[in-house]
Amino acid sequence: MTGASKTSGGNNAYHNFHNDFIHVKDVNERRRLALAEVDRAPFGWYHVRAVVVGGIGFFTDSYDIFSVSLLTLMLGIVYYPGVGKMPTTSDTAIKLATSAGTVVGQLLFGTLADVVGRKQMYGLELIVIIFATVAQALTSSSPSIDIIGIIIFWRVIMGVGIGGDYPLSSIITSEFATTKWRGAMMGAVFAMQGLGQLAAALVMLFITLGFKSSLETASTLATCTGGCAVSVDKMWRILIGFGAVPGCAALYYRLTIPETPRYTFDVAKDVEKGQEDVKAYIKGEPEGHPDEITRIATQAQAQEKMTVPKASWSDFFRHYSKRKNALLLAGTALSWCFLDIAYYGVSLNNAIILEVIGYSTKGATSTYEILYNTAVGNMIIILAGAVPGYWFTVFTVDTVGRKPIQFMGFGILTVLFVVMGFAYAKIPPNGLLAIFVLAQFFFNFGPNATTFIVPGEVFPTRYRSTSHGISAAMGKIGSIIGQGAIAPLRTRGATPTNPNPWMDHVLQIYALFMLLGIGTTCWIPETKRKTLEELSGDDDYTVDSSGAVSGGHEESGSCKKVAA
Repeated sequence: MTGASKTSGGNNAYHNFHNDFIHVKDVNERRRLALAEVDRAPFGWYHVRAVVVGGIGFFTDSYDIFSVSLLTLMLGIVYYPGVGKMPTTSDTAIKLATSAGTVVGQLLFGTLADVVGRKQMYGLELIVIIFATVAQALTSSSPSIDIIGIIIFWRVIMGVGIGGDYPLSSIITSEFATTKWRGAMMGAVFAMQGLGQLAAALVMLFITLGFKSSLETASTLATCTGGCAVSVDKMWRILIGFGAVPGCAALYYRLTIPETPRYTFDVAKDVEKGQEDVKAYIKGEPEGHPDEITRIATQAQAQEKMTVPKASWSDFFRHYSKRKNALLLAGTALSWCFLDIAYYGVSLNNAIILEVIGYSTKGATSTYEILYNTAVGNMIIILAGAVPGYWFTVFTVDTVGRKPIQFMGFGILTVLFVVMGFAYAKIPPNGLLAIFVLAQFFFNFGPNATTFIVPGEVFPTRYRSTSHGISAAMGKIGSIIGQGAIAPLRTRGATPTNPNPWMDHVLQIYALFMLLGIGTTCWIPETKRKTLEELSGDDDYTVDSSGAVSGGHEESGSCKKVAA
């Protein structure tokens, strides 16, 4: 029997557990021991570093997405002099461009991470984000090319990278995490979104203060020309360009992670090339060149002895042709879709909220005051409910459970949207502020976090990334529907005195989708304190006397049993 060799990679943030058991000859026993070591590892600084490396990607993603509203505001000042505001169609196109690219990235990178490996893909998505971000910051118009079209192009490309970060960061964190605190680790990675939003507002505030003297020369956005416009042009480039900085800090660790033990054992089944790859990595060479005879022999042994089914398109469709597996994927995908349809609905009342807290732009007397109030107001809105909600999830998701938190979030959000929708005209501004803060809190201490966590846990290793990518893509499609199709309905029948006559009906539609989210939550299982193999059924495959693989136990949850 041929002995196994080391697999490649490893650094301070990602320990290579596979190499701790290379002395064990039986491939199935080596798999079991290595995965048990990962699952039982006590929480320590190793896990914190891993969360930071994964979280920086989401910090960057959120920064880039959140800053788009500030970007369109400043582009309107610079490129539409005398008007100070870009057309609504251009504004919407820029904002939706990132979402469109994100859908592509989630499906593309999600599939490729299952086909070629997590290690091969992790870091590439960050390179795409960094490149597209810098390109945006340096772009300009010309007689033959409009600035709006160029910005849209680069934001689509950036969206592809952002989309790739969703499945990759989720499943890599999941597959390296200790079972006891896996939810908290994944939740902490996702919670970096809140800090990314806060960072964008802070950067906007600082650059506004830095260009204060120039901005105060114009009383309105339309009159911000000459030196004022030049200052705003510098401001938006600094704001966007700064988004590449945190990504650069995490790039080394992402490019040098080892392949996850689960992928090495369950999908790649190739342990020989790793030894030479490690030597090549130490020497700074791109890859190693193992003895092909030994490699073929080891692969033959793995194909014969490993009991986990081999990934293939036929097996993928066979797997999801089973009703319980299809319902599980539908549960994660539709829950995410329904959430994101309404997620952006809570921001429709931002103008009222900013007025209540004293940072409305209506009474502003200069361009500086408008941009300053926008930055500070957005910062307060983020801190009011979003950031606390993320971290409540982190600290409770492994004790309360994913499913109860998702049920609670969808339930409370249904009530809040019903109240806003059916009593919108009667709710005073202070009442809307209270509902707004509660909605922000329970989105993030609720389905916004759990819809990210659960898809990274419940699917088998060979299709975990693809399935997470499908679920995330459905969520982003939901956000496009919510922003591009439902939200604009609020202006139906608009008049100068009532610009949003259909606002109550739009909020009622969002309430319906929150209610549907309660139903789709019934299709997911509770995952707390369970190993990934228990959840996916990868350890339930057996080999009968003829050598055929018999079925695994993969069962979705039900509404009868909310918590495990």
